[in-house]
Amino acid sequence: MGIDQYYLLGRSGLRVSRLALGTMNFGTGGFHASYGKTADEVRPILHAYLDAGGNFIDTADFYTAGQSETILGELLKEAGIRDRVVLTSKFTNSMYPGDPNGGGNGRKHMMRALDASLRRLGTDYLDVYLLHSWDRLTPVDEVMRTFDDLMRAGKIRYAGISDTPAWYAAQAQTFAQANGLTPLINIQLPYSLIDRTIETEHVPMGQALGLGVTAWSPLGQGFLSGKYRADDRGVTGSGRLAATGASSLDLTDRHWQLLTPLAEVADKLGVTMAQVAINWVATQPGIAAAIVGASSAEQLSATMAALDVDIPAELRTVLDDASAVPPASVYKMFTPQYQQSIVSAGAKVADKPDGYQRAVQNWVSA
Repeated sequence: MGIDQYYLLGRSGLRVSRLALGTMNFGTGGFHASYGKTADEVRPILHAYLDAGGNFIDTADFYTAGQSETILGELLKEAGIRDRVVLTSKFTNSMYPGDPNGGGNGRKHMMRALDASLRRLGTDYLDVYLLHSWDRLTPVDEVMRTFDDLMRAGKIRYAGISDTPAWYAAQAQTFAQANGLTPLINIQLPYSLIDRTIETEHVPMGQALGLGVTAWSPLGQGFLSGKYRADDRGVTGSGRLAATGASSLDLTDRHWQLLTPLAEVADKLGVTMAQVAINWVATQPGIAAAIVGASSAEQLSATMAALDVDIPAELRTVLDDASAVPPASVYKMFTPQYQQSIVSAGAKVADKPDGYQRAVQNWVSA
């Protein structure tokens, strides 16, 4: 499975690579300034991705205070390949402090944000435009009708959503389908061996309603790379996670213990821990692509090589078991154990047998 093999994003005809290039570090301004890169520094990263056959590029207006979009737009123009790539951007976070309509998901901000993104990117359309996060306020019908207007105006090709509750995404998709509006084809969410929360609701929702999941932070902010250690001072190591103190990860003993089987699997396969962790995410059910960033072209090349890794079933089971979180509350009732004992009363009942529906592959395997 190489990066130059393309699969459909959600319920659409849009073909994308299994690894998307994240550009949150393109630029040196704003919230992401501490690990940002200049245009000259990221040019080799973008070209390494494109030269390998990658076509799925992710940015947002908020990344490096708009510099990510500006730099990306300039580099795509320089390379002359805008129409070849699937370009995505996002709105929600405020670019206009103090302005009550300068952020959120209302129609006024949504249209203003898109026009600003198009100017920075130097293009007249986005392939996928995503709501960046739930603002807890805007009615879902306003969001979906605005998406539909933007698509009909030719400013976006597809719509998506990111970092929302599963019920909200389901409500949005159902509203669009019931009213003949532009549907969502993509949902972006955090997913990795240390955070499998989305498997409970989001992944099955996406599979049922036609939203391909793109997983951000497949390395758990770099934690699964194996370059960090725990000591009395907290997290130590050479990467961004040590500098930020890992405050957003809430690392527990379970997370640290997971590094041991991950390292053992990597050793058996002769690859890095990072490559195993990324491959595991990219090949999980319901996952359309994993979003990866890089600080150098060399690092990105090693990351893209993760798609060449073949994790045998027995080693995948090791990773699955080590990273699994026991179901809680009502979700205990949806386990095979509960269903067999109570719902099926001992009868062996399933959906379809293995191999019932074969995957469609429009290339001949070597």
